[in-house]
Amino acid sequence: MRRLRKPTIAALTGLAAAALVSGCGGGSLGGGDSDDGGGGGDTATPVRLGLVVPTSGVYAPLGEDMKQGFELYLAQHGQKLGGHAVELEVVDEGATPATGVAATQRLLQGDVNAVVGIVNSATALGVRDAFDEAKIPLIVANAGADAITGAKKSDFVWRTSFSNGQVAAALGPQAAQTCTKGAFLVAADYAAGKEATAGFRQTFTAAGGKVVGSVFPPFGTTTNYQPFLAQIRQSGADCAYSFFAGAEAVAFTKQYAQFGLKDTVKLYSSGFLTEGGVLKGAGAAAAGIETSLHYSDQLDTPANKAFVGEYQAKFGESPTVYAVQTYDAAHVLDDAFKTGIDGPAVVKGLQGISSVDSPRGTWRFDDGHGPQQTYYLRRVDQGAGGLVNTVVQPLSGA
Repeated sequence: MRRLRKPTIAALTGLAAAALVSGCGGGSLGGGDSDDGGGGGDTATPVRLGLVVPTSGVYAPLGEDMKQGFELYLAQHGQKLGGHAVELEVVDEGATPATGVAATQRLLQGDVNAVVGIVNSATALGVRDAFDEAKIPLIVANAGADAITGAKKSDFVWRTSFSNGQVAAALGPQAAQTCTKGAFLVAADYAAGKEATAGFRQTFTAAGGKVVGSVFPPFGTTTNYQPFLAQIRQSGADCAYSFFAGAEAVAFTKQYAQFGLKDTVKLYSSGFLTEGGVLKGAGAAAAGIETSLHYSDQLDTPANKAFVGEYQAKFGESPTVYAVQTYDAAHVLDDAFKTGIDGPAVVKGLQGISSVDSPRGTWRFDDGHGPQQTYYLRRVDQGAGGLVNTVVQPLSGA
């Protein structure tokens, strides 16, 4: 079993230089032939990868973060994974499952060794069978549907991000300590919102908390949250749990404050409510909100400080959880390609990874091929350069 370690910045520079020098060896690298059947010993053979992320539509900023995370890992490793030169094709997932499934299936028609990315859970579930049948590995770097690494798990589908229920479940016991009158649950009416509220409810009530109500505003069409906020006020709850992302997160957070709930009903959420550009959009209305997530750029560890420094130097901004998830997708493929580059060999390599030393902290794949990782309690505070997600404490390794 192998343990992936994140090299220091100095070591990364040396590795990249060594890779470039060894590249002069041409076809003689790796002794020519490989006896593992997967090309793992012949590093002269390039690997072809597809990166499926939104480059247009409402999720384009998130897709850009993912692309940058993947590009940073490649830059740190001489544009190689497992010693193989990388031929990368970036494909626009778009904003809907219809565009995402079609884009991903086009990649499968080509000669790819693996595919990384996918934001939309319905897209990931929609292409699951195609990857399973083609025996080509898919590394899901965002989509959070519980079934991807649960009821619909596949040997050829792996995830470096999260599952919706686990992110929320990590927060339940913490919220139960402060919600003495009860919690009200509010989330967008789609699968992610339902899975997140179910995860929160399960651990919140197990820890002694009481849910006094729930409401699910229509997903993608709701702009006025006041009728739903009125229900929170009338419920008598002293805290609320929410699940929103993107533009809906900004609108909900601002209206929550404008409605006068910010100072009377403590707001908890999965961390997507205050992550990246969403936090900038919400501004002061987000101050004090507490969330659970498996990453913050404020994590005070050597690995994360090095990562944040490299990311800021290359892209001029701080990394988000979306960047880290895709950075780690490159990380695990880097190790897996050392075993071989055809589908079954890559899966064997992924199965051999015992743990991953990541900017988010050390994590490992669980039996469903999803990350078993630490979640953190984060609080929106004023930092030196603006609002930040301060890490209050670890919550769990769910």
